[in-house]
Amino acid sequence: MDISRRLRIVVLGYVVRGPLAGPTWHHLQYVLGLRDLGHDVWYLEDSMDYPFCYDPSRGVTDVDARYGLAYVARVFNRAGVGDRWAYFDAHDSGGRWHGTAADRIRDICASADLMINVSGINPMRPWLERIARRVLVDTDPVFTQVDILQDPVQRRFAESHNVFFTFAESFGQPGCKVPDDGLPWQPTRQPVALGAWQPAPPRRDGSYTTVMLWDSYDRRQWDGRTWGMKSEEMEHYLAMPARCGRRFELAVGGGTAPNDRLEQLGWRLHDPLSITCDPWVYQDFMRASKAEFSVAKHGYVASRSGWFSERSAGYLAVGRPVVVQETGFSRHLPTGDGLLAFGNLDEAVAGIAEVEHRYEHHCRAARELVEAHFDAHSVLSRMLDASSAIRPAARIGAPAP
Repeated sequence: MDISRRLRIVVLGYVVRGPLAGPTWHHLQYVLGLRDLGHDVWYLEDSMDYPFCYDPSRGVTDVDARYGLAYVARVFNRAGVGDRWAYFDAHDSGGRWHGTAADRIRDICASADLMINVSGINPMRPWLERIARRVLVDTDPVFTQVDILQDPVQRRFAESHNVFFTFAESFGQPGCKVPDDGLPWQPTRQPVALGAWQPAPPRRDGSYTTVMLWDSYDRRQWDGRTWGMKSEEMEHYLAMPARCGRRFELAVGGGTAPNDRLEQLGWRLHDPLSITCDPWVYQDFMRASKAEFSVAKHGYVASRSGWFSERSAGYLAVGRPVVVQETGFSRHLPTGDGLLAFGNLDEAVAGIAEVEHRYEHHCRAARELVEAHFDAHSVLSRMLDASSAIRPAARIGAPAP
């Protein structure tokens, strides 16, 4: 694969099925970044074969994709890629394509140079098997590897790809406890399409905010260890409003969140749907904040994975300092200016004090950090370079040419 030429690239994601701002930006920035590099980029999504479409207007997850289809049409049009997406609905008349590229997507896949399956939440269909280089991007390290080790179906799915990247930037390095599932994972991080994230003037009158799920799914267990959710880490930091004397706000989702207790401890709570219903409303929430304060999933922290949040990268991009729990990312990213890491309550309190002390400096440094380390141009160029070094198979199960 000659990356100096214009490549045809198919990006897989879950925006129709997860029509919220976080998943939207997470996937859309791959499309925008690769487009800005000059490539021929298409977005493709699959319904899966079981009910997996979330409709926030009805508060249900089922097979009805109408809300998500309308959402993607609106959002992708505004983002400038409205003619480059398709959705395969296995539940509609036994299998039907939707979207502006519905009538072309099979031919596009047949001639594609590369497929990038972001987060691995799309099945391997026959039209994808035709793509010689099939990239799997693990954005949920530890949990991905444990699932592959425990579930033969997950292993077969993972092995239907032939290039592997992970947000566990410390994978395979000393001190990193992410289980080795036998796949050749290479480090990557969230690309940020900088043109879509304009910084805002500092907001000293803002609050320390974040958007989070209290519990995303069940814990995982492997080799005598248990890997948990954010809820386990938040327990250590519930005293932040009282300790710091500052405003802390959470847009927290999930039915297990102890909302009454959080409010009693001084946290102001937001309805997460009011903030995540639109990608640009989500950005405005970040810009209206003083900074981000957030923990990470227990699994990311305990494994010293080096994972870094795509949401936190968004805060940095709009010029907001980020005070976040250490996962080992300081091995790969500079900390102390714009990005402040903590490993316990006292360090978290000290991080907030430092932001207060040099607030304008940290706002400038936040944007400078994301430009230097998350720019989609460099992140995705490295991904394409690494992918080009992999000898592809013509089809799944076929010998390499």
